[in-house]
Amino acid sequence: MTTVPKLIAGPSRYLDDRLGAANFFKRNLRKIFPDHWSFLLGEIALYTFIILLLTGTFLTFWFTPSMGHVVYDGSYAPLRGVEMSEAYASTLEISFDVRGGLLLRQIHHWAALLFIASLMVHMLRVFFTGAYRKPRELNWLIGIALFTLALVEGLTGYSLPDDLLSGAGLRITQGVLMSLPLVGTYLSFFLFGGEYPGHDVISRFFTLHILLIPGILVALITVHLMLMWLQKHTQMPGKGRTKTNVVGSPLLPAFMAKSGAYLLFTAAVLTGLSTFAQINPIWLYGPYSPADISAGSQPDWYMGFLEGSLRIMPSWEINLFGTAQAGTLPLSVLIPALGPIGLILTGLVLYPFLERWITGDRGEHHIADRPRNNPHRTAIGVTGITFYGLLLVLGANDLIATFFNISLNWTTYAGRVLIFVGPAVAYLVTYRLCLGLQRSDVSVLDHGVEAGVIRRLPHGEFIEVHTPPSDDAEAHLRARSPIPVLPGARPDSEGVPPEVARGPLGRLRITMSRAYGGDQIPLGDGHDGERGHDGEQPAGRTPERKAPPG
Repeated sequence: MTTVPKLIAGPSRYLDDRLGAANFFKRNLRKIFPDHWSFLLGEIALYTFIILLLTGTFLTFWFTPSMGHVVYDGSYAPLRGVEMSEAYASTLEISFDVRGGLLLRQIHHWAALLFIASLMVHMLRVFFTGAYRKPRELNWLIGIALFTLALVEGLTGYSLPDDLLSGAGLRITQGVLMSLPLVGTYLSFFLFGGEYPGHDVISRFFTLHILLIPGILVALITVHLMLMWLQKHTQMPGKGRTKTNVVGSPLLPAFMAKSGAYLLFTAAVLTGLSTFAQINPIWLYGPYSPADISAGSQPDWYMGFLEGSLRIMPSWEINLFGTAQAGTLPLSVLIPALGPIGLILTGLVLYPFLERWITGDRGEHHIADRPRNNPHRTAIGVTGITFYGLLLVLGANDLIATFFNISLNWTTYAGRVLIFVGPAVAYLVTYRLCLGLQRSDVSVLDHGVEAGVIRRLPHGEFIEVHTPPSDDAEAHLRARSPIPVLPGARPDSEGVPPEVARGPLGRLRITMSRAYGGDQIPLGDGHDGERGHDGEQPAGRTPERKAPPG
């Protein structure tokens, strides 16, 4: 395209006459975005965040963030005359007396669940394709910060209605704070304004939920998008795709039209869920009282893995200096509350830098990897998913025991074994699957694609005709390159090992680099050397002689 579309030229000329910004808009409004479906996962997170801001603003007009006691006299007859907090009463008012209030409240809740889910899936896409590598390490760290803040934002919003279910989660939060050595009591008194449950936690959570955390999220998302804009978008391998270009649709009009439709589609899905799938019916739970609890209570899914870790942890504790009076460390709360989340987040933060340290790869990467082409990284990712998924399932071990008529104790014992065995098995299976898929790619390059046509050769043998893969498919398969390995592990002529291999840490690095890097399944040359795609010798090509065994 040699001429600028009128849709861009007109506004650009108008702004240039007043701001001198024509070149800026002409250049940026034609920015190219790749078309691969997986890149839309991050857009779901952005769109749900926008919906969260809009619906949350609506809800703040009627919500009262106070734990002051009132006697309910609203539209919901079963709770009339019941003493409750103003926060719970105002949530009932939103649900039953404000026009459209229940729908907007449920859209807000569904959007919160989808926001964290889309963030998680987007992070997995970035991890499995290696899009966190140079020059995008900072954006990866910003993404982890967004995910962490989203969990805290979900926890604070989940607690605001002050119903019995959210109160049970708040009690667990207070227990985790109290388990922290030295500072736990002070943090608990600060958050709750005194002895639990106090009178200040709802108002403080409200301030965090609608002001502080959303403000930080908006700032981080803005920086995240700016960095993505400046650093160029990664793209999946294929024909014509190189490290210096991006193949896809321009921002205006194609990408903006597609993104606008996707935003409306996301809003429609959330509205449909909120209309036909009821969520968090707080009027059935009743107001929170520290003396009450309900059976089968479950947190929102993103906190389920912490629930599972608490349930399978043995009742360990350490009495400092041998006496309970000197101070007790409740490991049964401290380890499951901080261990899994700390392990996952710390691993995500360090992984790009550990991978660079192991492989010695300091080059820039703009072409995304296929997950199968880095078996160890993919296996590590699936290991983390398995670890998280098992804890999530074990957070409902009481329901599993009830519905499947299994002993609750046995579900707990099985969980304690599976949490170690499951990730190890997942790693081994995933690693072997990746190698198998690499062999399948090599087979396609060597023998072609099955055409579904059976042919009989002159000597009576039946074969299936194979056709060469398309140019785009072949380019996609050939995008694999060997994973870098640290060079120079052998000593020099004087017996002095290279600097990178000196000391225990250096030897460990060399060993890990050899195990992690390399190319176990080399790509072929595009033919099998003996038989063409149709079962006959390709023209102009002589068969390769195979070496005799041994």
